[in-house]
Amino acid sequence: MARLSVPTKARLPSSLRVGSSDPIVVKALNRLSRDSVISLVLDWLDENSLANAAPYLRRRRDALDEDDEDDPDDLYPPCRSISELRELYSDMQQQKGSKRDVASRVLEGDWRHGLTLFQLAMVDFSYFDEHPTSQKWTAYNILPLKPPSTEGEEDLRKINHTSLTIPRFHPSTFLQNLQQQVLPDVKAHYHFYRPKDFHLLLLRIFVIDSPYNTNLAVSTGNGPGTITSFDASRTLYLAFPDGSPALYISKSQAAGPASAGDSKSLQSLIVNGVPKALSKPRQRYTLKGTSLTSRNLSALLDKRGPGRSNACGGGWSIYSDEKAKESPLETLLPGHPLSNDAPRPGTSRKREASSRQQREVKKARIVAKARFGNSGLIKDGTGIERAEFLMQDPFPVSKNSTHGDEEEIERQTSEEQSMDRRRSKLDNALREARGDVEEPDDEADASRWTPTVRFAFIGPHVFAGVRQLVEAGIVDGERMPGWMTGEAGVTTGVIRHGRVRGHKGSGV
Repeated sequence: MARLSVPTKARLPSSLRVGSSDPIVVKALNRLSRDSVISLVLDWLDENSLANAAPYLRRRRDALDEDDEDDPDDLYPPCRSISELRELYSDMQQQKGSKRDVASRVLEGDWRHGLTLFQLAMVDFSYFDEHPTSQKWTAYNILPLKPPSTEGEEDLRKINHTSLTIPRFHPSTFLQNLQQQVLPDVKAHYHFYRPKDFHLLLLRIFVIDSPYNTNLAVSTGNGPGTITSFDASRTLYLAFPDGSPALYISKSQAAGPASAGDSKSLQSLIVNGVPKALSKPRQRYTLKGTSLTSRNLSALLDKRGPGRSNACGGGWSIYSDEKAKESPLETLLPGHPLSNDAPRPGTSRKREASSRQQREVKKARIVAKARFGNSGLIKDGTGIERAEFLMQDPFPVSKNSTHGDEEEIERQTSEEQSMDRRRSKLDNALREARGDVEEPDDEADASRWTPTVRFAFIGPHVFAGVRQLVEAGIVDGERMPGWMTGEAGVTTGVIRHGRVRGHKGSGV
């Protein structure tokens, strides 16, 4: 009698197998190099992984049947023990060969009965180790919420900017809360992994469209009782940096033909569900976007990580160096950016004199050093490959313009100056705390023509490219706005009055 499949809220077990002939499995394994596949197989044969990655071995027979010959039609005869199989792949690691032979041996021989979800997760993370920029990440801040004053304000909580509490992250408790409270109708497999080159913990979420957690849920075919839901599976990654109240979420990737709406709905479900899984009674949290997106995890750790460089972008980066021990609160200013290039005593002034072009080059280097500090270097490893900004400033009115009126310009200027005098620093602080800061000339700018201007910087390290333009004298570093140096710490924003106003909920 066939077993019944009953819907359940439990997550998918790691021992659940997927057919080795499935195109998704074949594609995932063929992305790796030959050395990575062999190293991965040896990890599967480790004692700690055998429970969820058991290979196909020859069955034990009686002593009379042990001398029987192997099946001649079997291209890869099964081994008798784990030690024999481990020795086989160790020898393959020392020899030369093609990747196709090793992958064929794995899928058609030693794991012909299929790979488990645990093995598929290890395959994806092995590919991540080879290609750390394969995922596109978006940074979020984990912020505490104020307790509600009344029972009716449970859904209208505000962010508590004065609180310094951060959630305590426990992997097993987090997964239990995430599956039961957030994703009860979604069948997902979770796998944690700590990469060697980054100080963070990665969580892989593999989702299938099925209410069951049995082998039928991940099988393929058109027979009776078969569910072809694995073709519509989606994979999402979460990165938890060490010692930082931040979270990085990757873009949802579909294994088959899935619509963009499904991927966005899954990502929004995770964004709304993660703070619920992190929250506890009387300690609620929320995720707030930072408008920082990049494929480089080092750049995210530099801007939204545990270090001092989070609020030290551009020229302020000289204060993020812990070895320098410099602070903007000190009475003594830091040394000259090019103090090492100063002439030594006793050198001739005639030898020091240079041409005008050389003086301009030296001045450009000084300006670039002052504006970028220790950031924006080609080999610093924190390159951002894309940054987009929208300019919302009105078109500047010239006094010589035929459409402008000098009296109107002088009147607007005098009104702005008078408003600035009346507005005290305390009023500005209160308005900023309430989040309703108004620019003094917003009403005047509404009647002026505002062109739609978008800036898009694309390259391996966009801010390092801007720094090189400043050093070459192409960009005026003295008049350049601060957001072009990376001070804002965002990759998407709206420029208003020369500053980034933020985009899609960023806290800038």
